[in-house]
Amino acid sequence: MNPLVKTEDDYEDLLGQWSNLESGLAMVLTHPDSVEEFEARIVQYDRWIQDLLKHDTNVALYLLFQLAINSTVGYSASHALVCAVLCQLIGVEFALPAAQRNGLVRAALTMNLAMTTLQDQLAKQNDVLSQNQQNAIRAHSANGVRMLTNKGISDALWLNVVAQHHREDLPTKNLTALAPVDLLSHILRLVDRYAAMISPRHSRDGRSAAESAGSIVQGGNEPLNAIGQTLVRIVGTYPPGTFITLEDGYTGIVTRRETSANPLAVAVVMDPLGQLLRRPHLATLSKDTPGIRGSLGASVAQERINHYLILQM
Repeated sequence: MNPLVKTEDDYEDLLGQWSNLESGLAMVLTHPDSVEEFEARIVQYDRWIQDLLKHDTNVALYLLFQLAINSTVGYSASHALVCAVLCQLIGVEFALPAAQRNGLVRAALTMNLAMTTLQDQLAKQNDVLSQNQQNAIRAHSANGVRMLTNKGISDALWLNVVAQHHREDLPTKNLTALAPVDLLSHILRLVDRYAAMISPRHSRDGRSAAESAGSIVQGGNEPLNAIGQTLVRIVGTYPPGTFITLEDGYTGIVTRRETSANPLAVAVVMDPLGQLLRRPHLATLSKDTPGIRGSLGASVAQERINHYLILQM
């Protein structure tokens, strides 16, 4: 039994905390002009993320990925939350100084401030981008910095990382040789890309976690490769909350990342015909169990799955 999810009330409480964090962030990003003490609100959400990750990263990632798949508040806030969580985990892995970690995570939460409504709209849009939409996308980093400055943000790292999180001409030195602002911008650029790939939109399903992981560790950009490898090591090729299909045709949801100390743990939830199992069962993948055939997008789960029961396994 998971120590954080002993009862259904525990599960609902944890899910409720993530949901409240997401909905609060959505309100702040959608209506920044109406928010008093804007910086204090962002700092509050940052600390909330740290607290939720502190107890059990597997459970936190499971709930976060499920929430992102089924978000009701809009794509932009959900995407910002996923990016901030991944930046926090990378920041811990890289042992970033507090000022750098703060600038990175808070930039992740606010990088799309100038196009929140547009980003929500684009997630549902099938049509080609209009010229006005293209212009807004190109200008959103600079406009975001202007809006943050007008809201009283003076943290130079925070502002500069927002300003250049889409720059493709960042220095490509070894990670240890990069200036802090360039390192943080590389991290956020890659995390932004990864989170966008795994998230479903109206016009397409999210890409599978394994496809997305493979995509971010390819290419000739040394900093992005190193950061991508770190991200995959932290969350796993198959992160908690994502779907995989096994060699025997059954479908499962990952509940625990594979580490050097623990094998990948999977709750098997569907049979080879795609029917939901009445009694899901837990499998830890080893040489004596079916291997992974591939990972799946979230659309595989057409029926309601009892995530509380899965986290009990």
